[in-house]
Amino acid sequence: MTYAEGPLKAVRARRVLLPDGEGPATVVVRDGKISEVLPYDAEAEGVTDLPDHLVLLPGLVDSHVHVNEPGRTQWEGFSTATRAAAAGGVTTIVDMPLNSLPPTVDAASLAVKQKAAEGQIHVDVGFWGGAIPGNAGDLAALHEAGVFGFKSFLIDSGVPEFPPLDPAGLEQAMRTVDALFIVHAEDPSLVGESRPAFPDFVASRPPEAEAAAVRTVIEAARRTGARAHILHLAAADALPYLREAQAEGVKITAESCPHYLTLRAEDVPALATEYKCCPPIREGAHQDALWEALKEGVITCVVSDHSPCTPDLKEGDFATAWGGIASVQLGLPVMWTEASKRDISLSTLVAWMSRAPADLVGLPAKGRIAAGADADLVAFAPDEEFTVDAARLFHRNPVTPYHGRTLRGVVHTTWLRGEPTGGQPAGRFLHREESVVH
Repeated sequence: MTYAEGPLKAVRARRVLLPDGEGPATVVVRDGKISEVLPYDAEAEGVTDLPDHLVLLPGLVDSHVHVNEPGRTQWEGFSTATRAAAAGGVTTIVDMPLNSLPPTVDAASLAVKQKAAEGQIHVDVGFWGGAIPGNAGDLAALHEAGVFGFKSFLIDSGVPEFPPLDPAGLEQAMRTVDALFIVHAEDPSLVGESRPAFPDFVASRPPEAEAAAVRTVIEAARRTGARAHILHLAAADALPYLREAQAEGVKITAESCPHYLTLRAEDVPALATEYKCCPPIREGAHQDALWEALKEGVITCVVSDHSPCTPDLKEGDFATAWGGIASVQLGLPVMWTEASKRDISLSTLVAWMSRAPADLVGLPAKGRIAAGADADLVAFAPDEEFTVDAARLFHRNPVTPYHGRTLRGVVHTTWLRGEPTGGQPAGRFLHREESVVH
């Protein structure tokens, strides 16, 4: 449902999620920016009134999306991934440097990826670079070309063209360029061979593997002074180390994902490979601890780790299937369904999924409803429900563990810089510190 035929001039709602909390307001838009946030009853030109059952949210920011184009576009592509993002209330994504071919490990490969994306994107898109063995000399130029930081693995990535760094290599990369380093943290010495059935697969990648790798990243950040960020945290065992390091002033943050925060290992069928991801979905005790760490601020944001593939790669068992969860369109309702059960406010949840990842990557004009910010807005019905039909989702391949689940919360309209999405692609490429709130 769209509430504006053309560019949005102003939108009024009884419930608006503002930086200082929820309340009634009129949001005025000029030239794709929020020019003013006025009281609800203020006069404004061309006001669009939202029905009272809708909440006006800032557009979500998903800093962990695998688009895969070019090279593996049959897995996912910029057109399909960004359409799915917009349908889910996400107005900014940051694309991972794998599993595209070539991977984004130098300035030339970034240019290849941007050329592939031109004219296809329905939301704004930024890019991560990759730190792999042998490319330390390319990092400065890649950073200068506009990537938001560098992803590395401490364990096999699953694709041969993106090999992992050892601890010395990670520290070398951190000393090479002043940037944010985001790390897939599992210790390969503690990870066993993948097994066919889910319980054995989980046992092969124990919580201790995450905790040990997190300690490795903390030590590298401590010694170098670099900014580091732990990707897709699933294991509660790592939380004490993060908590201690943050208290010491080490520049270390962490994220988690909807599948770790809403799905429990106890409920996963033994051969249901649509649930396969690395690290694995863990037991409810880990999930509860992750929610507490979010409330405490030890974990700062929730992002999708949208990592789809073709259906044939999900066939077989947990020893052979591709590991990745497709969820960029569903993150908000998946999370709201669980958060509302845990008495967490919509305002708190949306901050974890909008302002926090925007702040992580350095986009102060994204993820908030404030004067000077981009007019990326979402009309959301928090009390409506729907049942997920994977075939009706916009991402390229209809495989998701959320198929058949009834979720709470429906996105009605997404605006990108004041324009309703769903028509011609109107997204832009983003670069570090490009957007500044004045």
